Amino acid sequence: MRLSGFVVLLLIILGNLGFWAAINRPQSGLPWEGSLKSVSFSPSRADDDPTLVRKFPFLDEEKLPTRAEMDEDLALLAGKVEQVRTYSTLEGLDQVPELAARHGVKALPGAWIDERLARNEVEIANIIRIARDNPTVDRVIVGNENLTLHRLTPEQMIRYLRRVRAALPDRVKLSTAEAWSIWLDYPDLVREVDFITIHTLPFWERVDISGALDFTKRMVREVKAAYPGKPIFIGEVGWPSAGRAYGDSVPSLVNQAMFLRNFLNWAHEEGLDYNIVEAFDQPWKVNLDNNASEKHWGIWTVDRQPKFSWIGPVIEFEEWPAQAGAAALIALLPVIWFLGKWRTLRLPGKIFFGVLVQFASTLLIWTMSSPIIRDVGPTTGLMLGLMLPAQLLLLIVVLIAGIEVTELTWASRFKRKYHMLPPEECKNFPKVSIHLPCYNEPPEMVKLTINSLLAMDYPNFEVIVLDNNTKDPLVWGAVKDYCEELNDPRIRFYHLAPWPGAKAGALNFGLSVTAEDAVVIGVVDSDYIVNKNWLRGLIPYFENPKVGHVQAPQDHREWEGDLFKEMINWEYAGFFDIGMVYRNEANAIIQHGTMTLIRKEALEKAGRWGEWCIVEDAELGLRFMKDGYESVYVPDRIGHGLVPDSFMAYKKQRFRWAYGAVQILKAHWKALTPFVKSGLTAGQKYHFVSGWLPWMADAFYLLFTVASVLWSLGMVLAPRYFSTPLPVFTLPTVGVFVAKIFHHFFLYATRVKCTLRQRSLAAIAGMGLTYSIAWAMWQGFFTKSTPFMRTPKMANKAAFTQGFMMASEEATLMLAQWIAAIMVLVPKNNFYDPDVRLWSFVLFVQSVPFLAALVASLISVMPNSATPHPAGAPTAPEAAE
Repeated sequence: MRLSGFVVLLLIILGNLGFWAAINRPQSGLPWEGSLKSVSFSPSRADDDPTLVRKFPFLDEEKLPTRAEMDEDLALLAGKVEQVRTYSTLEGLDQVPELAARHGVKALPGAWIDERLARNEVEIANIIRIARDNPTVDRVIVGNENLTLHRLTPEQMIRYLRRVRAALPDRVKLSTAEAWSIWLDYPDLVREVDFITIHTLPFWERVDISGALDFTKRMVREVKAAYPGKPIFIGEVGWPSAGRAYGDSVPSLVNQAMFLRNFLNWAHEEGLDYNIVEAFDQPWKVNLDNNASEKHWGIWTVDRQPKFSWIGPVIEFEEWPAQAGAAALIALLPVIWFLGKWRTLRLPGKIFFGVLVQFASTLLIWTMSSPIIRDVGPTTGLMLGLMLPAQLLLLIVVLIAGIEVTELTWASRFKRKYHMLPPEECKNFPKVSIHLPCYNEPPEMVKLTINSLLAMDYPNFEVIVLDNNTKDPLVWGAVKDYCEELNDPRIRFYHLAPWPGAKAGALNFGLSVTAEDAVVIGVVDSDYIVNKNWLRGLIPYFENPKVGHVQAPQDHREWEGDLFKEMINWEYAGFFDIGMVYRNEANAIIQHGTMTLIRKEALEKAGRWGEWCIVEDAELGLRFMKDGYESVYVPDRIGHGLVPDSFMAYKKQRFRWAYGAVQILKAHWKALTPFVKSGLTAGQKYHFVSGWLPWMADAFYLLFTVASVLWSLGMVLAPRYFSTPLPVFTLPTVGVFVAKIFHHFFLYATRVKCTLRQRSLAAIAGMGLTYSIAWAMWQGFFTKSTPFMRTPKMANKAAFTQGFMMASEEATLMLAQWIAAIMVLVPKNNFYDPDVRLWSFVLFVQSVPFLAALVASLISVMPNSATPHPAGAPTAPEAAE
C-alpha cells in the first residue's frame, strides 16, 4: 500500500475527475444578446396534457393551462421575444393574441387542419374571428405540415387556404407551414400563400450537429432561389436538449445552445424572419411520438427556468462534480481496503484493480443519473428499477473476475502451494479405503479403473466397488465376476438394488463396510485411471491433523482426435488450473467426488455424505470447513477420466452442478452470511458465494434475454409504450460479455498450458452452457430436489440430426434474438436511430452463448478427425507408470 498505493489512489481520483470533466467540458460559441423574433408558444405545464382532454373533454380544467397561467407565461416572455406562434385556436389558445398584446408581444395564431372535418370547421371559424377581433394580428397560418405528413392532399389544402383568405381582413397575410422540401415540390401551393412558412429542422434530417447550421442555410437558400419574389418565414428552427438520438443527430443541452446561438447570429446578419421551436418544454408531447426528444425543444424548462446562457460557456450537466465525487467515493473505500490487504501485490496489479473498481463505480453512477439527464419516460423508468439490481450483480461478477485476474497474475507469491510429493517421502502408510461407485457403467471401462487402483504402489489399502441400482445383471454382473476372478483380498464388490440416495447413498453404504482400521477414504469415479503413486504422493499431507481432505484435479484422457472432447477437456482444465488454484489460497477449494482423499474421522464427524444434495461432494467439503478442517489442493494430474461423449451429457452434468450449488446455498446460507459465526472464515464465505455468482448472473442473463425479446416486440407493436432502451441499459450487457472473454483468454494464456486454438474451443464450450446453467439456477431457486443425473461415458456418436435436437432450446433462443434484432430495425426511421441500432447489436451479442451451444452440439456429432491415441485405453501396467 504505502507509497505505491497512495500513487495509485491519486491517479485513480485524478483520472475519474478528468473523465467527468472531459464529458462535461464547457462549450463556448458566438454569444447572442438580442431579443428573439418569435417562439412557438404552448402554455401547458408539467401535469397538463391536451391529448387527454381530446379523449376526455371533462378533464379540461385539470389538464389544460388556465388563462392566468397563459398570462404569466406571456409576461415572462415580454422583452425577450417579439412574437409568439400558436398552432391551434382550441383549448384556450384563442386567448393568446389578446393576452400577448397586453404585454407588448405580437401573436402569430395558427389553425390546426387535418383529417377531422368537424374540428377543421371550428378551427377555421376561430382563426377568422381572431384575425378580425385582434388588430395586432397581421399574419395567420392555416395547417401545419399536412403535406409533409401526408394528412391532406395539395388540392384539399389549397381549398382550405382559399376559404380562409376570402374571409380574412386585407391587412392579414396568410400562409401554411410545411417542411422546406415540400415547397420546392409544390409550386401551386406557393401561389396560394402571401409568405412561405418553411420548417428547417436539421435534427429530423439526421444531420450531425457540426453540419446543422450549414444544412439550415442550404434549406433556406434553396427555397429563396426557387421563389425569389416571395417572403420567407422560417416557421420552425431549433434543436432538442435531451431525448433519443435520430441518426447522426444527437440531442443535448450544449448542442441546442450552440446551434441556436450560431443560427441567431446568422439570421441577424441575413435579416431573416424566423420562429424558434419552442418557448417551453412540453412533456405531454412524448405521447405524440415514440421519440422522447419531442418534449425537450424548449428554450426554457417546463418549470420556466432558462436552460442555458446566451452569452457565457454552456455545460451539459452542471451537477457533474457531484457525479464525479460520488463515483470517487464509492471506489475509494474498496480500493483502499483491498490495497491494504494485498501487501504482496505488484504495482501493475494495483493499477489494474484500482482502475477496474473506479470504472465500475463510474458506470454505476452514470446508470443511476441517466434518467435525470435524459428525462426518460415511464416505461424506461420502470426498466431502470427492474434492471438496476441485475446490473449491480453483473458489475459485482466483473469485479470478482477482476480480483481473480489480479491475484493470479500480479500476486508476488502463493501462501498455500502444494504438489504431489516424491514417493520416497511417504514414511507412514495408514490404511486407505478406496470407494469406487458406479451406475450402469460399461464393464470394460470399470475394469480399467480397478486395474489402475490395484497397481498402485502403496502397501495398505482396500478397494470397495459399489454398484448402485444398475438394472441389467449382465452389466453389473460382469464387474462382479471380474472382481472375483482377480482373487485379490484388497477388493470387494457390492451390488445395491434398490438403494436410495443415488451416489451419496452408495458411498454411505461403503462407509458401513469399510475396514475398521481405515484412516483415509478415497473416492474415484469408475472411468478414472490413476497414477501408481497417487497415495504415496498425497497421504503424507494427512500427518497434519488439521487436514480434512486432499483434492487432485479431474483430468481427462482419450480426447485427442475428437474435436468436441478436446474443447470440453480444456474447458474443464480452466477450472482446475485457475479457479481451484485461486480458491486454495483461501483454504476454500471445492471438493470433487473423484480423485479425493478424505480423513475418515472428519467424514464421520461431518455426518457422512448428504443424500439430499445432488452435489454431495461439494456440500461435504463445505461442512468440513465449518468444522474447522483445512483442505489441500494438489494441481498435479494424478488421474485421468473420460469426458462426456455428447453435448447433452455435457449439459446435464453442468445442470447438476449448478442445481446442486443452489441447494447448498439454500441449506447453508446462514453460515455463508457475513458477520455470522459459522466456523467459516471470511475468505471461505467469499469464495463459496463469489464462485457461484457467475452462475447466478447466467440466470439473470436468461431472464434478460427473454425480456429483451418481449420488449422488442413491444417496440414494434406498441412504440408509444415501449421506448428504445437507453445505452446505459444495453452497454453493460456487451461490457460483461467482453469482460468474460477477456477473463477467459487472459487467464488461460497465463495459467492453462494450451494453444490459442484450444483456448478458443474452451470458450465456445463454456459459453454453450449458459442456458443449462441458467435453467438449473432458476429450477434450484423454486424447487427442492431433482433426480440425480448420471453422466454416461463411452457412448456412441449421436446422429447428425441429434446435434440440433440436443441444443433445441438454445437454438430457439438464438433465433428469437436474431428475429428481434431485425424486427426492431424495420419500422420507419428506426434504422437511422443509433439507439435502436445499438439495441439490435446487443440482441445479436446476447445470442452468442446460444449460438455457441448449437456449434458445440453439432461438433459433438461430427466424426472423429483421427484415431484415438493408443494410450487412450491403457492396461493396468501402463496405468502404473
